[in-house]
Parts: sequence; C-alpha cells; structure tokens
Amino acid sequence: MSDPIAAPDEQGLEKPLAELRSVLIAGEAIEAWAIQRRLFALRHRRVIVAATGNRLIIIARSLLGGFNLVSVRWQDLEEVTLRVGVFAADLGIRAGKAADLASLGAEGSQRVQLEGLRKAQAQAVYRICQAQDQAWREKRRVRELEELRARSGGIQVTSAAPLAAPAGGGDDAVRRLQEAKRMLDERLITDSEYEAIKARIVSS
Repeated sequence: MSDPIAAPDEQGLEKPLAELRSVLIAGEAIEAWAIQRRLFALRHRRVIVAATGNRLIIIARSLLGGFNLVSVRWQDLEEVTLRVGVFAADLGIRAGKAADLASLGAEGSQRVQLEGLRKAQAQAVYRICQAQDQAWREKRRVRELEELRARSGGIQVTSAAPLAAPAGGGDDAVRRLQEAKRMLDERLITDSEYEAIKARIVSS
C-alpha cells in the first residue's frame, strides 16, 4: 500500500505530518488522515487525525511546540459521526473507558469533536472508522454467542444457524431462553438466530 501522507499537497503540512509519522509503531501504516483547515484553527495549531490498521490517532498540536496524542484502539470505538458542511466536515468520536480522550475534552470525557476538517479527508477517515466498528461489533457478537453456548451447556452457535443442545431441566431452559432474549434485545443476534435458538430449547 502506498503511503497516503508521502506527498502533502499544501504548504506547511510537512511538520504536522512528520509528527504523525513519529508516533507510528513498527509495521503500522496510515490508511487515511485528515487535518483542520486553517480557517478553523485561528487560535491553535491545526489538529490532525489518522486511521491505521490498529487504531485512530488524534494529534493536538501546541502553540508553543510539541503536541498531545490521543490513541483510540478500534475495539474501544463506540460511535463515530460525520457532519459535512459547505466548507469543511466535523468528526465526532465516542470511545469506551479504555481510551483516554481526556486530553482533548473534560476530565474523564469519552467523547471528542474534531471540527473544520477537510471534507474528502474526513470522509475517508470516517469510512475506515465505520468499517472497523462493524468488524469489531461482529467479533463481539460471535464472542457473546460462544459465551451463551458455554453458559447454556452446549448451544452450538454459528453465524448463520445457532442451535441448542437438549436442556437439562425446566429451569435451565428458562435461563437459556432469557439469555437468548437478552442477546436479541441488545442486537447481538438476529431475529432468525433467536427463533432458531428458541425452537431448539422449547423442543428439547
């Protein structure tokens, strides 16, 4: 994959992009990046955000030099929003407790708003965030299904057709039905998966 930050197309980007490169770990590659337009950074140096295969990187540069770094692992990402305006785009990011967004917001905050980004760049970062979010949601769904199988004493679960082993008793069947209903309510399984689990439990 070619380096998307190899050839900046605006004067003055060399230093912020060099700072971005300086925080990459071995083997980590930038997939997309976005920087604030100058119009939205009159009182501070421009913020830059980048998406890699491992994480989302946000660099807030100090007026007196140096920068603050925020790193959000993809598995900690909870929500990303995009608002595209006439001149620029805004990215909203919410992450779980494992991520440290406090340096860009109130103490203990798990949300950050990046305003005034270049539109095409922000959209590219947003697409990667959405793809990673969907991938990790699926991983968590599969893990929850496996945990349900283990707690239920042998429900065999696949992404297409979850099945249930015979119940050990009435109380166990009720418990497994409650577990399956909880997963349906939390959108960890589909309606068809829930119906398949329920049918197996009821008929066993």
